[in-house]
Amino acid sequence: MDLEVTAALTIPATELGWRFSRSSGPGGQHVNTSDSRVELFWSVTDSAALSDSQRQRLQERLGSRLIGGVVTVTAAEQRSQLRNREIARRKLVDLLATALAPDAPHRRATKATRGSDRRRLAAKSQRSETKKQRQRPSSD
Repeated sequence: MDLEVTAALTIPATELGWRFSRSSGPGGQHVNTSDSRVELFWSVTDSAALSDSQRQRLQERLGSRLIGGVVTVTAAEQRSQLRNREIARRKLVDLLATALAPDAPHRRATKATRGSDRRRLAAKSQRSETKKQRQRPSSD
């Protein structure tokens, strides 16, 4: 089943790779016999589904997560391999959608208002007074 990341990107199922292994954690005797941990991997560098700009953006943003141009997500939260597969697909979609999202607009630097400065200084002096009240009285 193809993986729809955004309206502009759908990854064909043939480009997705799966690896299964035994999951750690609770599960009783069942955990010793089933491969419920799921690894989903996808090659960013070899994918035909990506445009050049998308590929470049993913390589810039996921640079630390890519190993040989391949991004990998794992899921071992559930005892069922099927549910872990769904979780891994969702994790990959979220990761790629976040990486492909456009940059947020740059914040314009603004000055603090006179009122906010006054309030900040009043809070600081109030805190100072509170701490002075906690001190032992000096014997002058």
